[in-house]
Amino acid sequence: MAAWDAIVVGAGAAGMMAAIEAGKRGRRVLVLDHSQRIGRKILISGGGRCNFTNIGARAENYLSANPHFAKSVLARYTPRDFIALVEKHRIAYHEKTLGQLFCDGSAQQIVTLLEREAAEAGVTIQADTAVQEVQHGDSFTLRTNRGDFHASALVIATGGLSIPKIGATGFGYDIARQFGLRVRDLRPGLVPLVFNPDDTKRWCDLTGLSTEVVAYAGKRSFREKLLITHRGISGPAVLQISSYWQPGSALRFDIAPGKKVLEALQASPSGRETTALRQALYAALPQRFADRWITTHPQQKWSNAALEASEQALHQWEIIPAGTEGYEKAEVTAGGVDTDDLDAKTMQARNVPGLFFIGEVVDVTGWLGGYNFQWAWASGAAAGRAL
Repeated sequence: MAAWDAIVVGAGAAGMMAAIEAGKRGRRVLVLDHSQRIGRKILISGGGRCNFTNIGARAENYLSANPHFAKSVLARYTPRDFIALVEKHRIAYHEKTLGQLFCDGSAQQIVTLLEREAAEAGVTIQADTAVQEVQHGDSFTLRTNRGDFHASALVIATGGLSIPKIGATGFGYDIARQFGLRVRDLRPGLVPLVFNPDDTKRWCDLTGLSTEVVAYAGKRSFREKLLITHRGISGPAVLQISSYWQPGSALRFDIAPGKKVLEALQASPSGRETTALRQALYAALPQRFADRWITTHPQQKWSNAALEASEQALHQWEIIPAGTEGYEKAEVTAGGVDTDDLDAKTMQARNVPGLFFIGEVVDVTGWLGGYNFQWAWASGAAAGRAL
């Protein structure tokens, strides 16, 4: 007979939520985590203040091979539901921008909330326990560095490959494959991009410079800040678009969104000179960026057609990145356990009763700004209510 009704592997956002919801229903739940401290990714999120949800989260804010999969899960555990939990624990919070909610204090408050809810629900948490093997017969057997554990149900909430310095591994994908589930191609998501050698020479001495842009990859676009780094580009606009970027393809940036930068020059034939061009660019761009733009895009002619071409260049700056900064700097892992192999209401594997996959390990990747936390809470709740 199984000692536990359910074992949750991974004491992050999704795993803790699953355990709490199952515990509330009277299930005997054990949470195992290989780290010495639970919720490590929560603790470093949002600059240490945890961007714990986004009030506008909906399926359209997620990238997946099946864009409809997340709808029912997100509909049954909404941002309002988690906000109610935050307010129950009297955690002060604020909206920073674009629906992003942060703790006024520390991300530790969210971890403490989860620990208290788990304790109230009778959940047992055991850290510093590494699962070495999973076997399945009448129940699931987990062989670990601290002995064997048995349960009727198993929830995999081990996250993805992003940020290996805090212990990220491919364990969840290995378990999926072991039990015959497909894994969609994995890649770093919400990640800074690296310039090619020519662009490195042109731009990298402007490290630290930030400007508002609209970033485009195909039909997808985001209007936020771009940041030039010592290796390439980052900032919210770049992190957002990186999840949609395909290696080898170009990204396009409108560096003067909503502005007709050279309109005055086109209207004044007598004022067409480099000084006037510089002043027009200074009004629209950071000064160092404007100066570099003039150097890299010299104005050869002053006709209206030439000025119009220069105007268009400001709205269609193309970059072909050499690559990404990799999982070390990625906030999430895109791709993951194929949603076609999971039940959209419960997160249970279709071909293995009692086996669940939730959170980042699944092929559902949110935008920057609290969306991935909301997916963790919602998918965790879905599994927890089905255990």
